[in-house]
Amino acid sequence: MLFGIGYDIHRLVENRKLVLGGVEFDYHLGLLGHSDADVVLHAVCDALLGAAALGDIGEHFPDTDQRWKGASSKALLLKVVDLVREKRFKVNNVDVMILAEKPKIGSKKIEMKKNIAECLGIDASRVNVKATTMEGVDAIGRGEAIAAQAIASLCEDI
Repeated sequence: MLFGIGYDIHRLVENRKLVLGGVEFDYHLGLLGHSDADVVLHAVCDALLGAAALGDIGEHFPDTDQRWKGASSKALLLKVVDLVREKRFKVNNVDVMILAEKPKIGSKKIEMKKNIAECLGIDASRVNVKATTMEGVDAIGRGEAIAAQAIASLCEDI
C-alpha cells in the first residue's frame, strides 16, 4: 500500500463559477485559478501523484500551459489516473476534507463522491467527502477562500 496527501487552496472572487468535486454550486463567488480551480479535485490529484511518487499537480499542469486554461479539473484528474495506472498502480481509496465557511457542502457530498469515484474508476463506497468550517478564523473563516485536503491510497495493479 502506498499513501499520498494533497492540499489546495484558492481565493473566492466574483464572476467565476464555484466548482467543488466536479459539482457546480449556486453561489455568488467562485474560485480563482488557471483551470476551474476545483480545490477538491486538485487535492485528490496531488494525493494520487504523491502516493505514486509522480511529483505534483503544478509540474503536470502548470499555469503557464494554455491547454489547461479554464479546463475542468475532472480532465486533470483523469490524466493523473492515467499516469498512476501507467506505473501499474490502482486507487484503493480517497478521503477528502473541504475547508469552507460558505456555501454549505452537505447537500452535494454524495454527488461529489460519485464524480470522484467515476474519475478514479472505483466504487463510491471507497471515496469519502467531508467538510468543516474554520469558525471564522483566517482567510477561509472570513469567506475569502476555500481549501481541501485529501489522502489517497494506491496498491499494485497485478
